[in-house]
Amino acid sequence: MTRSDSLFDLRAFIRSIPDFPKPGIMFRDITPLLRDGRAFSEAIRRMAEPYKKGSIDVVLGAESRGFLFAAGIALALGAGVVPVRKKGKLPAATTSVTYDLEYGTDTLQMHTDAVTRGTRVLMVDDLLATGGTMAACCDMVEKAGGKILGVEFLIELEFLAGRKKLERYPVRSQIVYDNELP
Repeated sequence: MTRSDSLFDLRAFIRSIPDFPKPGIMFRDITPLLRDGRAFSEAIRRMAEPYKKGSIDVVLGAESRGFLFAAGIALALGAGVVPVRKKGKLPAATTSVTYDLEYGTDTLQMHTDAVTRGTRVLMVDDLLATGGTMAACCDMVEKAGGKILGVEFLIELEFLAGRKKLERYPVRSQIVYDNELP
C-alpha cells in the first residue's frame, strides 16, 4: 500500500441524496463507490485488514448490499460467504429471527448448515443505522453456535446510536456520519 492509498478518501465516493426515500431522510448512496474499482477495492481492503487470512471461516453478509462487501472480504481472507436473506428467499432448510422495526417486525433467515458450533464469523453490512438488522443477524449466528469475531460496516450513521445494540462485539466502520448533513 502506498501512502496515497492510506489517505484515500472513501467518503468522497458516497453521494448524499436529501429526502430519499421520504422527506427528512438523507440517503447515503454507495453506488459511486461500487462503480469505482479503486474505491471499492480500497473499501474491501480496509474492511478485511484487521483479520488475517485463515482467521475467519465465513463472512456473513446482510441482505442485500452487505452481500457485495461480504463477498469481496471473503475473497481477501480466503473465507466462505453466508447470505442472510429476508424470509422465503433461501431454498434449503433455514433458521430465522424476527426483530422489531420502527413500525412492525421483519424476519431474516440463513441456511441451517451455514454456521455451526465454533464457526468463526465476520459480520458485514454496508450501513449501520439503528442496529436492528445486524443485532438480529448476530443473534441468529450465536444461536447456531457461531463465534462472532467482528462486525464491519462501510458507513455508520452515528447519530442513530445503532452501535449500542452491538456493544458486545468489536464494531468497525470506515465512514462515520455524526449528523444528517451532507
